[in-house]
Amino acid sequence: MEQRFMATNGLAGREQELEAKQRLERERSDRPDQEPEPELAQKHEQAREETISGSEALLRGLLAEGVDCVFGYPGGNALYIYDAMTGNPAFKHLLTRHEQGAVHAADGYARSTGKVGVCIATSGPGATNLVTGIATAYMDSVPLVVITANVPTTVMGTDAFQEADIVSITMPITKHSYFVRDARDLPRIVREAFHLAGSGRKGPVLIDIPKDVSNRRVVYRPYEEELSLNGYEAAPAIDPAAIDELLAAIAEAERPLIIAGGGVVYANAASELLAFVDRTRIPVATTLLGLGGLPSSHELWLGMPGHHGGYAANTAIQNADLLISIGARFDDRVTMKLDGFAPRAKRIAHIDIDPAEIGKNVKTDIACIGDIKDVLDYANAAASPARAESWIARLRRDKADFPFRYRDSETELKPQYVIEMLHRTTRGEAIITTDVGQHQMWTAQFYTFNHPRALITSGGMGTMGFGFPSAIGAQLGNPERLVVSINGDGGMQMCAQEMAVCAIHNIPVKIVVINNQVLGMVKQQQEIMYERRYSQIDLAGSPDFVKLAEAYGIKGLRARTKAEAERVWQEVLDTHAPVLVEFMVPTEENVYPMVVAGTTLDRMIMGDLG
Repeated sequence: MEQRFMATNGLAGREQELEAKQRLERERSDRPDQEPEPELAQKHEQAREETISGSEALLRGLLAEGVDCVFGYPGGNALYIYDAMTGNPAFKHLLTRHEQGAVHAADGYARSTGKVGVCIATSGPGATNLVTGIATAYMDSVPLVVITANVPTTVMGTDAFQEADIVSITMPITKHSYFVRDARDLPRIVREAFHLAGSGRKGPVLIDIPKDVSNRRVVYRPYEEELSLNGYEAAPAIDPAAIDELLAAIAEAERPLIIAGGGVVYANAASELLAFVDRTRIPVATTLLGLGGLPSSHELWLGMPGHHGGYAANTAIQNADLLISIGARFDDRVTMKLDGFAPRAKRIAHIDIDPAEIGKNVKTDIACIGDIKDVLDYANAAASPARAESWIARLRRDKADFPFRYRDSETELKPQYVIEMLHRTTRGEAIITTDVGQHQMWTAQFYTFNHPRALITSGGMGTMGFGFPSAIGAQLGNPERLVVSINGDGGMQMCAQEMAVCAIHNIPVKIVVINNQVLGMVKQQQEIMYERRYSQIDLAGSPDFVKLAEAYGIKGLRARTKAEAERVWQEVLDTHAPVLVEFMVPTEENVYPMVVAGTTLDRMIMGDLG
């Protein structure tokens, strides 16, 4: 009854608008050669003002921001928003099969394109199903605008059906939140939300819209004013003196090292970093999220540092006399035991857009706060080579003597071989998304990246279920690129339902499942740190992934040997449609090197190849 009543009111409103327009035309035809009197002109102007619903205002605001795809899942309190979509053919929406799939797809779209990703969900469980994805984006500084419906304002606070205070629930994991009380504010709120999400240190912004607000009819006025957000500073102005101090420290250093993180990628500062490295001749280690920020083919690239980082990168950190973090936040997976991190560093410098990161985990001697692109632009104008050629020669020997490697087999298909094959056949030019676990680390080690935004992975939150839906967003954002989603058999089951979306819309993601029939990373930690006391890690009862793919209407393939792997993977590449390929690999295989939690970076477990 409520929907029918609202629809009737909406129809009556449109009839009134039509009558007003017809009356205006009659008045014009009666006085064709005369200018309307001022009072009458004002009435005419009012008659020409357009009255629309809050939902329509929302969609127009999104289109004005250049949004070309929204990922979502409807529900009762979001129905006015979804009803408005039926009357707006310019608005593109992709129906996922779970709200978590929607937010991860929006995340993958954002990371791969640099644009703001958008997702929509209904109230209550729809909104709370987004929480993991919001936290994932927040930890990795990914720009999202997350739109949730809520119960009508008339029943808020009564524990109404599907009521949840999503603003309070997500407050610690959003950059900002809006609770919309007046539909007239929607054009401004949408504009501000995109500005907040996509500027400064990027992150998710929430817009929560009660059902009655989404249906309230208002005079539509696009927000065309200059944005003025009190207290918000997207990027602090750079301090030339601090950058000059850094350049002076570089001139004095004999063993300098750069740790480049995801901030380089998100600031679109890869070319500036490359120029800085070429000018200063400083070796570089790139974090998991920073992979591709400096081409892996560069002579001064050492690899990834940290928990499963390379020998050369970790050794360089422990022996550097000047450590420069650029867009990396000294995460515990990079530093490991803080008491013992970079013990020989006489000075530590940190370049970051967020002042809150300076000195948060590691004592900082030189703080260069500001947009990384701006900081490096200034530095590059005066940068000169460090006195580090003997240091560079030493690190090159370390990298050559201790590369990432594994014990290959002619009878078993090793996961590292699979990743090497993917890199070789795609020439390192694909967009790769991963889930979380051993396959994620093998990808970081054996698929080398030469471009930013080519690796899409959950770093800070380590979210299982992220890999596959994020690939859907990456593929829609990059329709001409090859997108490969690398998953474990555990994480693949957390969002496998999104295969329906690929099948229905022919989204040509290549879905790789590295199946070792176990929760591999948990198993490895239990083996090494818990004396092989294995607990709740057996995934042998998982579904037949080939048949599961076929049930969704996607081609499924499987390989158990090298020869089969090469053959089926070529078939995947020759198929212009979504395909799932399952590689059966040994359960016993571990990721090395490994630094055990609570120890320092120079205490690497190298496996049986050390």
